[in-house]
Amino acid sequence: MGKVIAIANQKGGVGKTTTAVNLAASMAATKRKVLLIDLDPQGNATMGSGVDKYEVPATAYELLVDEKPLDQVVVKETSGGYHLVAANSDVTAAEVRLMDVFARELRLRNALKPWRNSYDFVFIDCPPSLNMLTVNAMAAADSVLVPMQCEYYALEGLTALMDTIRQLAAVVNADLKIEGILRTMYDPRNRLANDVSEQLKQHFADKVYRTVIPRNIRLAEAPSFGSPVMYYDKSSTGAKAYLALAGELLRRADSKSSQQPKSTLTES
Repeated sequence: MGKVIAIANQKGGVGKTTTAVNLAASMAATKRKVLLIDLDPQGNATMGSGVDKYEVPATAYELLVDEKPLDQVVVKETSGGYHLVAANSDVTAAEVRLMDVFARELRLRNALKPWRNSYDFVFIDCPPSLNMLTVNAMAAADSVLVPMQCEYYALEGLTALMDTIRQLAAVVNADLKIEGILRTMYDPRNRLANDVSEQLKQHFADKVYRTVIPRNIRLAEAPSFGSPVMYYDKSSTGAKAYLALAGELLRRADSKSSQQPKSTLTES
């Protein structure tokens, strides 16, 4: 059965969508079957996948509100080699429509259930806010991957996010876990970044990925070409970092599969 990972942070501009697109592409490059679900009405993950958000025949709106089967909504041709459920401004209306629906927080979980065996990994790019779309992602996910910058307010924001995830786990998904914390836009020359990084490792231990995503101009340029960075410039430090992250995630998954599964939300 495929693993479903929500990529979330209530703070915007932390590399959430960049991580969703490039991790999905890196996993697909390892011959895994990957689905990326764009739940952000901005549609940046859709555009970054080489798909025109203005031209797609269906989006996450049809999946969540109209309850169309996944195979009628998914885009199978992307620049990253993965399948995609696209998003555009229509998805904003989905949140409003879902408010009047019974079991509205379970729409995405129910939509994915018949298709989980078709994918090795399902990544969900969440909006940078706690709304019904994010709640749907948390209800459907096995775990949450948290991208964050090593900045002054990062630890306080991370603590608030952990509390939010814990509360959601208690209400909509008792098995929800923290998959890992990813340091993004990292500059090792910055003393504050190094200090925050050390605090993260002390507090969250092995939940912090060893892989660090650096500040990289190629990584920043790739979305404007509708391409994951590994296909825009495979020799760039950004491309190598996301491939390394995919490898680390796979090793962790292999390690956990040999252990008895846990069903509690933990930080370390």
